[in-house]
Amino acid sequence: MANSQDFTAMFKDMFGAFPVDTKAFDEAFKTSATLSEKMSKVALQAAEKSTEIASVWTKDTLTKVSEVSSAKAEPADYSKAMTDFASTQAEAAAEHMAAFAEVAKKVQVETVELMLAAGKDISEDAQEAVKKATDEVTKAAKKATAK
Repeated sequence: MANSQDFTAMFKDMFGAFPVDTKAFDEAFKTSATLSEKMSKVALQAAEKSTEIASVWTKDTLTKVSEVSSAKAEPADYSKAMTDFASTQAEAAAEHMAAFAEVAKKVQVETVELMLAAGKDISEDAQEAVKKATDEVTKAAKKATAK
Protein backbone atom coordinates (compact mmCIF):
# COMPACT_ATOMS: atom_id res chain seq x y z
CA MET A 1 0.00 0.00 0.00
CA ALA A 2 1.26 3.44 -0.79
CA ASN A 3 1.74 5.78 2.11
CA SER A 4 0.56 9.33 1.57
CA GLN A 5 2.96 12.05 2.51
CA ASP A 6 2.08 14.17 5.54
CA PHE A 7 2.04 17.78 4.35
CA THR A 8 1.16 19.17 7.78
CA ALA A 9 4.75 19.69 8.85
CA MET A 10 5.69 21.19 5.48
CA PHE A 11 2.84 23.72 5.59
CA LYS A 12 3.57 24.52 9.23
CA ASP A 13 7.20 25.28 8.35
CA MET A 14 6.22 27.27 5.28
CA PHE A 15 3.67 29.44 7.11
CA GLY A 16 6.05 29.78 10.05
CA ALA A 17 8.70 31.18 7.70
CA PHE A 18 6.25 33.79 6.40
CA PRO A 19 4.38 34.98 9.47
CA VAL A 20 1.27 37.08 8.99
CA ASP A 21 0.94 40.12 11.16
CA THR A 22 -2.75 40.58 11.89
CA LYS A 23 -2.10 44.08 13.22
CA ALA A 24 -2.33 45.43 9.67
CA PHE A 25 -5.73 43.79 9.25
CA ASP A 26 -6.87 45.14 12.61
CA GLU A 27 -5.79 48.66 11.67
CA ALA A 28 -7.52 48.40 8.29
CA PHE A 29 -10.71 47.24 9.99
CA LYS A 30 -10.53 50.08 12.53
CA THR A 31 -9.95 52.63 9.76
CA SER A 32 -12.89 51.23 7.82
CA ALA A 33 -15.16 51.21 10.88
CA THR A 34 -14.20 54.79 11.74
CA LEU A 35 -14.92 55.90 8.18
CA SER A 36 -18.29 54.15 8.25
CA GLU A 37 -19.17 55.83 11.54
CA LYS A 38 -18.26 59.27 10.22
CA MET A 39 -20.14 58.71 6.94
CA SER A 40 -23.21 57.56 8.87
CA LYS A 41 -23.03 60.68 11.01
CA VAL A 42 -22.93 62.88 7.89
CA ALA A 43 -25.89 61.02 6.38
CA LEU A 44 -27.94 61.18 9.59
CA GLN A 45 -27.27 64.90 10.05
CA ALA A 46 -28.35 65.52 6.45
CA ALA A 47 -31.51 63.48 6.95
CA GLU A 48 -32.30 65.37 10.15
CA LYS A 49 -31.78 68.78 8.52
CA SER A 50 -33.80 67.76 5.44
CA THR A 51 -36.63 66.59 7.68
CA GLU A 52 -36.60 69.91 9.53
CA ILE A 53 -36.77 71.84 6.24
CA ALA A 54 -39.62 69.68 4.96
CA SER A 55 -41.50 70.03 8.25
CA VAL A 56 -41.23 73.83 8.25
CA TRP A 57 -42.31 73.93 4.60
CA THR A 58 -45.31 71.71 5.34
CA LYS A 59 -46.37 73.79 8.34
CA ASP A 60 -46.08 77.01 6.34
CA THR A 61 -48.10 75.51 3.49
CA LEU A 62 -50.84 74.28 5.82
CA THR A 63 -51.06 77.72 7.43
CA LYS A 64 -51.43 79.33 3.99
CA VAL A 65 -54.01 76.74 2.91
CA SER A 66 -56.12 77.51 5.97
CA GLU A 67 -56.07 81.18 4.97
CA VAL A 68 -57.15 80.29 1.44
CA SER A 69 -59.91 77.96 2.60
CA SER A 70 -61.56 80.45 4.94
CA ALA A 71 -64.86 82.03 3.89
CA LYS A 72 -64.59 85.40 2.14
CA ALA A 73 -67.07 88.26 1.97
CA GLU A 74 -66.54 89.04 -1.71
CA PRO A 75 -65.96 86.67 -4.66
CA ALA A 76 -62.91 88.73 -5.68
CA ASP A 77 -61.34 87.96 -2.30
CA TYR A 78 -61.12 84.27 -3.27
CA SER A 79 -59.16 85.16 -6.37
CA LYS A 80 -56.85 87.40 -4.37
CA ALA A 81 -56.34 84.68 -1.73
CA MET A 82 -55.41 82.14 -4.42
CA THR A 83 -53.04 84.60 -6.10
CA ASP A 84 -51.40 85.39 -2.77
CA PHE A 85 -51.15 81.67 -1.98
CA ALA A 86 -49.53 80.88 -5.33
CA SER A 87 -47.10 83.76 -4.92
CA THR A 88 -46.04 82.80 -1.40
CA GLN A 89 -45.72 79.14 -2.43
CA ALA A 90 -43.40 80.07 -5.28
CA GLU A 91 -41.22 82.08 -2.88
CA ALA A 92 -41.30 79.32 -0.28
CA ALA A 93 -40.38 76.70 -2.87
CA ALA A 94 -37.34 78.72 -3.93
CA GLU A 95 -36.25 79.25 -0.32
CA HIS A 96 -36.73 75.64 0.72
CA MET A 97 -35.09 74.22 -2.40
CA ALA A 98 -32.10 76.47 -1.70
CA ALA A 99 -32.01 75.10 1.85
CA PHE A 100 -32.09 71.52 0.51
CA ALA A 101 -29.28 72.44 -1.90
CA GLU A 102 -27.20 73.73 1.02
CA VAL A 103 -27.70 70.44 2.87
CA ALA A 104 -26.63 68.51 -0.23
CA LYS A 105 -23.61 70.77 -0.71
CA LYS A 106 -22.56 70.28 2.92
CA VAL A 107 -22.90 66.49 2.58
CA GLN A 108 -20.82 66.55 -0.59
CA VAL A 109 -18.04 68.63 0.99
CA GLU A 110 -17.94 66.52 4.16
CA THR A 111 -17.94 63.29 2.16
CA VAL A 112 -15.03 64.42 0.01
CA GLU A 113 -13.09 65.49 3.11
CA LEU A 114 -13.74 62.14 4.79
CA MET A 115 -12.76 60.18 1.70
CA LEU A 116 -9.54 62.14 1.29
CA ALA A 117 -8.64 61.63 4.96
CA ALA A 118 -9.53 57.94 4.78
CA GLY A 119 -7.51 57.52 1.60
CA LYS A 120 -4.51 59.06 3.31
CA ASP A 121 -4.95 56.80 6.36
CA ILE A 122 -5.41 53.69 4.24
CA SER A 123 -2.40 54.58 2.10
CA GLU A 124 -0.24 55.04 5.19
CA ASP A 125 -1.49 51.77 6.67
CA ALA A 126 -0.83 49.94 3.39
CA GLN A 127 2.69 51.38 3.09
CA GLU A 128 3.48 50.34 6.64
CA ALA A 129 2.09 46.83 6.08
CA VAL A 130 3.99 46.38 2.80
CA LYS A 131 7.24 47.60 4.36
CA LYS A 132 6.82 45.27 7.32
CA ALA A 133 5.92 42.31 5.09
CA THR A 134 8.91 43.02 2.85
CA ASP A 135 11.22 43.11 5.85
CA GLU A 136 9.82 39.83 7.17
CA VAL A 137 10.06 38.08 3.79
CA THR A 138 13.62 39.34 3.37
CA LYS A 139 14.56 38.03 6.83
CA ALA A 140 12.90 34.68 6.10
CA ALA A 141 14.64 34.40 2.74
CA LYS A 142 18.03 35.17 4.30
CA LYS A 143 17.34 32.64 7.03
CA ALA A 144 16.33 30.00 4.50
CA THR A 145 19.39 30.57 2.31
CA ALA A 146 21.71 30.58 5.30
CA LYS A 147 20.81 26.96 6.12
